[in-house]
Amino acid sequence: MTTDSAPLPAGSPVRLPTRIADVGGIPIHRAIPQRALRKVGAWCFLDHAGPAEPPPPGMQVGPHPHIGLQTFTWMIEGEVLHRDSLGSEQIIRPGQVNLMTAGHGIAHSEESQTVHVHAAQLWIALPDSHRHIPPRFQHYPDLPRARVGDFDATVLAGEALGHASPAQVHSPLMGVDLHAHPDRTSPARARMPLRRDFEHAVMSLSGHVEVEGLHLPEQELIYLPVGTEAVDLQCTPDSRLLVIGGEPMDEAILLWWNFVARTTEEMQQARTQWEAEAASNAPMIDGQPRRFGVPVASPLQPLHAPSLEGVALRASR
Repeated sequence: MTTDSAPLPAGSPVRLPTRIADVGGIPIHRAIPQRALRKVGAWCFLDHAGPAEPPPPGMQVGPHPHIGLQTFTWMIEGEVLHRDSLGSEQIIRPGQVNLMTAGHGIAHSEESQTVHVHAAQLWIALPDSHRHIPPRFQHYPDLPRARVGDFDATVLAGEALGHASPAQVHSPLMGVDLHAHPDRTSPARARMPLRRDFEHAVMSLSGHVEVEGLHLPEQELIYLPVGTEAVDLQCTPDSRLLVIGGEPMDEAILLWWNFVARTTEEMQQARTQWEAEAASNAPMIDGQPRRFGVPVASPLQPLHAPSLEGVALRASR
């Protein structure tokens, strides 16, 4: 196991690019993790999916496992059906959040119900004290809404702007969606207060955006270090921003495929267990209960884990 992180300059905002990938037929921009930024607080993964209209049947992600994290889905446009190994079946619609806690292990699938899809998919690394808890799934159809300057704000996670999200998380963090009304005739402006003991990042999902006077192209983010009291925002009408933050997570974590763990051995064990369960519907595998729960009730085939052979996992703090 090695470490691989380039320290960011202290005390000033830093603009970072994203990289393009594909998930279930949807083009995504992956902002976290990257070499310069492995986590923002406990947020260890951030994908901006779409907006996109892939050929029918749209985004289709077969059953796959998770350990040691929470998946956090913020739906902006479209509808996606979530199924998991707890027996949950839930359609997520615009303005809603799905929060799945993997803990010791869970599996799920994701299937578009509409052609058009636009969402943010984030992961939260569970702290060592909670990373083996039993899995659970929670759906949040109603989230607190507020105004900050000229923006409509939705508090997705944690506390911000005098509101608290109902989403059950296990680390001090926050997440807010900001949207400038499309009918505005002038730029939207705001000075958004932040917690000094949190680090933060602002990602531009759409529109012409400036953060602290710096131009932020679509699909890029700006990192704001601990000690930042507020952030100045300006953008064109109908722009959308995502602001995340959290208390710096000092625990070193490993992130590989769909797993968050602490050692390579944990990763290999989870991979081996998943591959055995993906190939069988039996209630017991090698005399032990299924780690990832009952087979997901999806028509899609389970995804197979890539090989760990020759992979040098890099720990990040």
